[in-house]
Amino acid sequence: MSGNRKMLSGVIVVLGLALMFAGCGGSEPAKADNKAPIKIGFFAPVTGPAAADGESVLNAAKLAVEKINQTGINGRKVELVYYDDGFDTKQAVSIAQKLTTKDGVVAVVSGSYSGMTRAAAKIYQDAKIPMITAYAQHPDITKAGNYMFRQSFVGLVQGKAGAKIAVDNLKAKRIAILHVDNDFGKTLSSAFKDRAVKMGAEIVSSDSFAMGEKEFTPVLTKIKQLNPDLIYIPVYAGEGSQIVRQAKTLGIKSHILGTEGIDSTTQFLGVAKEAAEGVIITTNLNRDSERKVVKDFINGYTQKYGHKPDMVGASTYDAFMVLAHVIGQKGAEPDKIRQGLAELKDFEAVTGLIKGYNRIGEVKKTVQVQIVKNGDFHFYAEVADDDIITPPAE
Repeated sequence: MSGNRKMLSGVIVVLGLALMFAGCGGSEPAKADNKAPIKIGFFAPVTGPAAADGESVLNAAKLAVEKINQTGINGRKVELVYYDDGFDTKQAVSIAQKLTTKDGVVAVVSGSYSGMTRAAAKIYQDAKIPMITAYAQHPDITKAGNYMFRQSFVGLVQGKAGAKIAVDNLKAKRIAILHVDNDFGKTLSSAFKDRAVKMGAEIVSSDSFAMGEKEFTPVLTKIKQLNPDLIYIPVYAGEGSQIVRQAKTLGIKSHILGTEGIDSTTQFLGVAKEAAEGVIITTNLNRDSERKVVKDFINGYTQKYGHKPDMVGASTYDAFMVLAHVIGQKGAEPDKIRQGLAELKDFEAVTGLIKGYNRIGEVKKTVQVQIVKNGDFHFYAEVADDDIITPPAE
């Protein structure tokens, strides 16, 4: 055999061995990776002043993961990696650092409020881990970057929808505003006020209070003397239940229009009881919907946890289902998830048909309006005006 032929034979043997070992060594890790759980991060205020909402959203997150894992995503299960932020921005930041550096998550759902979600958003953006905020309102959350998305309406949309209901449906001309003094209350009250004034209404008073306040008689007494047609209350369920109870005690006859903040069967309806009758809210959930996805969620949640779900739970559930859909379509890599979210169109969610997310991650869907009748939330209206439900793009 010549030297050249010997050399060629040697090369063929070496290549053959290399291919054989590459095949053996490469297939097993790929197989393991394909079966490894898909880790999705989650944080919520399970303890602290917002613990009731924290419990609701954690329940919904677990229910969503259970639902997803009935079939899996392309043969893989989802693993929920969750933390309690305690309604504390420092905790939310610390959690974001853990989720992005130690836990190996491919996406995150925020089940927390605007303050915590806003504080953590930049960390997820810098790590290029997509985050969907379930219900936090502040516009700066999605402005953190192109990996940020919002499942519920940005405050501007819901505030404008509230103004339409107040002026067009309830014919209110003189309006008083009473809001919680934080990102949520300020954002909604500002958007509501701007739109209502443009529609010809007069804002006769605007008052705020610290979260956790229980005594509203003085400010309600002042509002009663002003005799407004409507009182707009972008507040949370704990304060909202006390406001409507004390308003009833004072004999206030004005319409009361709230927001998703009092969308709670336990904290609001359970405490306010008959004082809540006739209260109207803009929200993210239509309990009277005939759509199967809504009925299945409400029935499944109620059977598992012993009480009906609220808006924050529905929004959280939807965030996980959207992620599962996108991962199934695009893959479990963070950049592919982000691309899938950006391209999503006409997704049937519990909280309505998601028409899509705009270029800064804001969702577009109709606003649900509920009224309290016989101690429960029921359909009152739906706001579908394109100029209202189209979120800002910058």
